[in-house]
Amino acid sequence: MTETLPAAHLVTGLLFDMDGTLVDSTAVVERTWRSFAARHGIAAEQILAVSHGRRTEETVAAFAPQGVDIAAEARRVIAEEVDDTEGIVAIPGAARLLAGLSGDSWALVTSAGRRLAEARMRAAGLPLPAVVISADDVTVGKPSPEGYLAAAKRLGVPPESTIVFEDAEAGVRAALAAGAATVVVGTADCPATEGLDRVPDLRGVRVGLDHAIGRLRVSY
Repeated sequence: MTETLPAAHLVTGLLFDMDGTLVDSTAVVERTWRSFAARHGIAAEQILAVSHGRRTEETVAAFAPQGVDIAAEARRVIAEEVDDTEGIVAIPGAARLLAGLSGDSWALVTSAGRRLAEARMRAAGLPLPAVVISADDVTVGKPSPEGYLAAAKRLGVPPESTIVFEDAEAGVRAALAAGAATVVVGTADCPATEGLDRVPDLRGVRVGLDHAIGRLRVSY
């Protein structure tokens, strides 16, 4: 992995994942999936190893024992997540960064449903943009690029002229498949992140408008 970062990207839109990128929800996620695992006699570590960045429904379907009502169980897990906001905080630098962005320049693309996204962003003290693509808005979750492609379309910009901030393998793969420049937030280390730019958090990210060309200059 390289720590040598480019001076800036010139883009027309910014796309952000939520959990692990803008919001630290680790404590809630672990509580929720450990509860699910205990109900069904599953090793929680197996679930936590692959659940990050993926839709709840898809994780439930992958691990629920035969005979379990997948849709009902997913609704239960989601309800638990929505009600539990204890320990949720903003990723360092997220509040400052988002406060400086115009509402039509960025989008949230999350594997959480809309209600959960609203609850977690609110708990972290972060604003919601005009464009939110949640688990409710796609037919296939990350690593499919569907969410990022939909967000770029809603912003009215080509996906290849956007920059995505992601923290999980599934999300990184989705962003790359969409053709976006991709920055890894945090310590995710997998084949998909090899050679990508990375930042420890969002404190060093700066965004300004290059008036000469009408593009956003994103530096870190």
